[in-house]
Amino acid sequence: MHGKNVLRTSLGLAAAVALAGCAPAAGEPEPGAATPVVLQLQWVAQAQFAGYYAAVDQGYYADEGLDVTIQEAGTDTVPIDVLAAGDADYAISWVPKVLGSIEQGTKVTNVAQVFERSGTLQVAFKDAGITEPADLAGKKVGSWGYGNEWELFAGMQAAGIQTPDDIELVQQAFDMNGFLAGDIDAAQAMTYNEYAQILETVNPDTGELYQPEDLEVIDWNDHGTAMLQDAIWADAARLADDEAYADTTVAFVKASLKGWAYARDNPEEAAGIVTAAGSTLGASHQLWQTNEVNKLIWPSTSGIGTINADQWDQTVEIAMGTKNETGATVISAEPPETAYTNEYVEQALAELAEEGVDTQGEEFQALDVQLTEGGS
Repeated sequence: MHGKNVLRTSLGLAAAVALAGCAPAAGEPEPGAATPVVLQLQWVAQAQFAGYYAAVDQGYYADEGLDVTIQEAGTDTVPIDVLAAGDADYAISWVPKVLGSIEQGTKVTNVAQVFERSGTLQVAFKDAGITEPADLAGKKVGSWGYGNEWELFAGMQAAGIQTPDDIELVQQAFDMNGFLAGDIDAAQAMTYNEYAQILETVNPDTGELYQPEDLEVIDWNDHGTAMLQDAIWADAARLADDEAYADTTVAFVKASLKGWAYARDNPEEAAGIVTAAGSTLGASHQLWQTNEVNKLIWPSTSGIGTINADQWDQTVEIAMGTKNETGATVISAEPPETAYTNEYVEQALAELAEEGVDTQGEEFQALDVQLTEGGS
C-alpha cells in the first residue's frame, strides 16, 4: 500500500501542491485547477448514491479541488471492470462481488466502506408461514443471482437447508411482480427499493396499500449472514505508485463522506438533489430510499467509511464457505492484504473531525416516510 506521507490541507489538492513548493508532474492539473475525477456507480441515479450527488451539489468535491463526474451504470455494467480498465478513478460496488474479481487478478482496494449494514431482505406474506430462514425449506424462494445471492444461500445453509434440493429456487426479476403474483413465496428485496415497491402496491383484498404488518421479513443482519455492500473502490496499483492519486483518494473519500453526512441531516433535500440529477423514481419512493440507505450507514460504529475487521472477516468467511445453486463459492482463498485499507479513510475522517463534521451519527433518527401508490 501507499506508505508515503501525503501533504494535505483543508484547501485541497491544488493548494497542497502549491504549499509543497513543487511543480505538478506532466499530465497533472496546474495549481489552482480542479483535478478531474470519474466515479462509476453500480446502477442508475437514485438515492442509493445520494451522498455522492450531494457532495457534487453542495460543492464538497470542489472544496477539495476535485471536478467529479458521476457515471451511471447499465444492466451490463461491471463497475470494477470499468475501474480496472482505467475508465473511472473510483467505483461503487458490493464487497463479495469484488472479492471474486480480485481473486481473478483485478487489482483494486476498498478505501471506504460506506454501508455498514446489509440492505438485503427475504420477504414473504404473513400467511406463508415464513418467519426465519429454516422456514424457507420446501418453499418457492426468489433469488436475483448475479452475485446478489450469497447472503440468502448462507442463511439457508446455516439453517440446515440443503440448497437447492430443499427449496424451489426461482430466478427472480429485479422487481416484485413474481412475488405479488404468487409465483414466489419468499422474494429477495432491498430495504431501500423492492421492499418499498410492495408497500406502494394496492392490496386487492383491502383496496388499500399493503402494510408492513401484511409481511414477514428475514433480515440477514439478524441471522449472522450479512455481507458488506456499497463501498468505494480504488485502483490498487495507482495507490501504491502514484502519490497524487493517493492524495486525491483522501480528498475524494473526505468529500464523499461529507456528502453522506449531508444526506443524513437533510434527507428531503438529498432526495431532491438525486431527482434533479436525473433519477426517474417518484418523490415518496426517493425519500424512502434516502431514509433506508441512511439506516445502513448511521449510526456508524467506527466512523463512516471505516472497514471494521469483524464485518470484513464475516464477509470473507461467507464468500469462501457458501455454495450457490451451482456449487460455486465466491472465492477459494483469503483475499490479499491490498483488498482493503483504512489508511485513506482515517485521514479523511481526521480532517472532517477538524471541520466539526459528525462522522458517527450517534443521534441519527430515521424519518417516518409515507409511501404513496406507485411511489409518486
